[in-house]
Amino acid sequence: MDPFAGMQAFHAVIETGGFAAAAARLGVTRAVVSKRVAALERQLGTRLLARTTRRVAPTEAGVAFHIRAGQILAAFEAARAELGELQAEPTGTLKVNAPMSFGTMYLAPLLGPFMSDCPGLQVQLTLNDRFTDLLEEGADLAIRIGALRDSSMISRRLAGGGHVACAAPSYLKRHGMPKTPAELAQHRCLHYSYLSSGARWRFTGPYGVESVAIRPVLTANNGEVLRTAALDGQGIVLAPDFMVPKELATGRLVPVMTGYQGPELSIHAIWPAGATLTAKLRRFVDFLVARFAMPPWNLDQPLRALKG
Repeated sequence: MDPFAGMQAFHAVIETGGFAAAAARLGVTRAVVSKRVAALERQLGTRLLARTTRRVAPTEAGVAFHIRAGQILAAFEAARAELGELQAEPTGTLKVNAPMSFGTMYLAPLLGPFMSDCPGLQVQLTLNDRFTDLLEEGADLAIRIGALRDSSMISRRLAGGGHVACAAPSYLKRHGMPKTPAELAQHRCLHYSYLSSGARWRFTGPYGVESVAIRPVLTANNGEVLRTAALDGQGIVLAPDFMVPKELATGRLVPVMTGYQGPELSIHAIWPAGATLTAKLRRFVDFLVARFAMPPWNLDQPLRALKG
């Protein structure tokens, strides 16, 4: 006898209060329900139900097993529903939250191909460099760059990279080329206000990790603002690799302190741990993983080769 069928029958008897009602719920005869419960009791080696001519009630073992059986059956139904979602074509609205600069540079070009693959899906993209609460915002998924702060989220890594300290040739001609982090204290710095280390820039060099307090002449919560200021010769910026690939390749920005590496970064897709992995969420995450693994989206090879 299938123990799962016996578990269903036993659980239905407790929930409905009798064999006849359980049979009606399961769409079988009363005799089948009785046979399945009896087989389950034999398999478990204990009586689960106390039967009289007037009523049926769970034994002490039956009470405990009813709780466990309910959990198992609920988990099975949830898994079956989730499988149905995964096999279904994505529909409805997918709400995505992403950082401003990364979203415009790298995520926006992917939306067209994704929406063509999922014509029944609507996408709502919100770009914001501020860390937001997904549940409060009602978002299905967010793109996060850097250390993940919330352990209650499920994450999937998309790519990695680092930071590069760089400046325009015009700035370096006026102020000189810094060779070590300590020299940054004497330079004009363009600072990202959401940097986790605050107004200190950290680098890894010949003597390990070094941290220096910088003198910001411009602080902004958007990387494109800082990149524009750097291109205008206003100072040195500590920028994520993905923000300045063309500028470094063409020499419009020049890496400084080539013997030091800026902080590593990782790019993740995250979503609430309790959320159902719906067809739309699964399809979008798989799409991002595949696309970011392909050039030119692969950021696991940061532009350190340009630093010297």
